[in-house]
Amino acid sequence: MNKLGGESNISNICDKNTTMNSRLFSAEMKLADVIHADYSLLLLLHRFGLNLGFGDKTVKECCEANHVSCPLFLMICNVYSNEAYLPMDKEIERIGPDVDQLIAYLKNSHDYYLNSRMFVIEEQLKEISENCEEHHKKILHLFFNEYKNEVIRHFAYEEDTVFPYISGIVHGSRSGNYEIEEFKENHSNIDDKLNDLKNIIMKYLQGDALSEMRIRVLFGIFSLEEDLSKHSLIEDKILIPLVKKLEQQYGRQ
Repeated sequence: MNKLGGESNISNICDKNTTMNSRLFSAEMKLADVIHADYSLLLLLHRFGLNLGFGDKTVKECCEANHVSCPLFLMICNVYSNEAYLPMDKEIERIGPDVDQLIAYLKNSHDYYLNSRMFVIEEQLKEISENCEEHHKKILHLFFNEYKNEVIRHFAYEEDTVFPYISGIVHGSRSGNYEIEEFKENHSNIDDKLNDLKNIIMKYLQGDALSEMRIRVLFGIFSLEEDLSKHSLIEDKILIPLVKKLEQQYGRQ
């Protein structure tokens, strides 16, 4: 078995990204085949409330059995797997009735980032820092804590302000002067500060101490960065256009 970061693993990742860019998933595909085509989609199953053990069921059958919107699930899968894919207006309109499921998916993603991915990275950084000079130890903790606090603030704003506003529209209780355009104007890319943390670990920590751990945490940070980029894309290109349409519908009532 190759160690993490070996040439074979890197080649496999590159091959997957290259081959997946030319296809989209469909409702009649077996869910197992979808996962085989892009194993990173395993991360989406829990966020949608889908469990393993689905046998040879199709995507549509699995979604129906778990009361999950098949068009929404496929849209998110295609966003994650195909760099060139962006849903068209008609596709976004189609998931209008499923906006509550989209919000639930985004909330589950928040929980995963904070309580799983970032927790693991934080523990790894603590282990690495024990073998660093005091100066570098403080810098590692400072940059990670600043980033983590920014993520917490970002997610709290969405869950306390944006998501309740959207749910209010859906259930006929829109209030106040808030509009989704405000979210769009203030929607920052929360993954930007990860670049500083990556550079510290790659460029400025001296010596070979815990080299494999440093590579492992870098893989984790790169993966988190990519996942958060998709998360922001879903909010910018799916959630915001969908809510704008809902606002227009509300205004005509």
